[in-house]
Amino acid sequence: MSILNSLIHWFNIKRINQIELMKRYPQEVQNEVLANLLIKARDTEFGKKYAFHKIETPQQFAESVPLFNYDTFKFYIDRVMQGQQNIIWPSDIKWFAKSSGTTSSKSKFIPVSKEALEDCHYKGGRDVIALYLKQNPDSELFLGKTLALGGSHKISEFNSDLYYGDLSAILMQNLPFWAEFLRTPNLDIALMDEWEAKIDKMAQKTIRHKVTVLAGVPSWMMVLIKHIIKISGKQYLDEIWPQLELFIHGGISFEPYRHYFKSFFKNKSIHYMETYNASEGFFAIQDNLYESDMLLMLDLGIYYEFIPLNEWEKENPKTLTISEVEINKPYALVISTNAGLWRYRNNLY
Repeated sequence: MSILNSLIHWFNIKRINQIELMKRYPQEVQNEVLANLLIKARDTEFGKKYAFHKIETPQQFAESVPLFNYDTFKFYIDRVMQGQQNIIWPSDIKWFAKSSGTTSSKSKFIPVSKEALEDCHYKGGRDVIALYLKQNPDSELFLGKTLALGGSHKISEFNSDLYYGDLSAILMQNLPFWAEFLRTPNLDIALMDEWEAKIDKMAQKTIRHKVTVLAGVPSWMMVLIKHIIKISGKQYLDEIWPQLELFIHGGISFEPYRHYFKSFFKNKSIHYMETYNASEGFFAIQDNLYESDMLLMLDLGIYYEFIPLNEWEKENPKTLTISEVEINKPYALVISTNAGLWRYRNNLY
């Protein structure tokens, strides 16, 4: 194990212990998350309307605040996009993750607060590495760079001080300066919005670097890998990056692409680690590389409720807490987040 990895592993021990406690005491962790969210947002317009200062239990929260979907919550999001603040969350919200809508709207604009970036998305990203290194203590991830393939962002048409775009682009744009030393290519290329030119420039730039980690949507990454192999004159990816050891993926199912990725390697295999990092928040991580299920992350500033199957179609469905759910049963997720989404039905099952 390298000295650098030894230091990182040492710092990860505390977080791994916290994750183990989260798994052991899920309801207590979620109660604390809810209490912190309510305290943080009680002086917002939304918090005052629903008397957050009077809510003390998950049951009171479910009784006091109605369920929302994107269409019914859009009234609040539109106001924030027009520049109004302290509506749903106390800190200023300047970023919105744009995602395809399943409602009547063509696209959804999901608020991304400073707290959502730091305490949810980035913390979730660090947890991915912590859980990976727990299983691979001799890893040499940090002796090379991470190649992250994402989207782009634009200035909002509603307010020139606001920005919207793909979540991946928002995350890259707001990374601390030191993170630039750990990733490739530079932001000017990574955030390009012209796809073919972007793929070519990414390939030309990254082929010269020592890459140890890939991160992105499998379908997008496959296109980039094929182009890198093509321009390199090689036949396999491990001939270009022999130190490559991990692909962190999400967004779509990896199974249709698994055999394609295996075909990119001649003399080695790499690890594949799935994450569920949605526009609304960082939800889950494949915490065991040899099992396909994922661990729901309960301490990243998201409070979860669950709608049972027999309640899905009801106008006012009953919701369950984390301690009330049963394994191997489907539920619809309801989330309240540190970006100001409140009892938001996410239509994830």
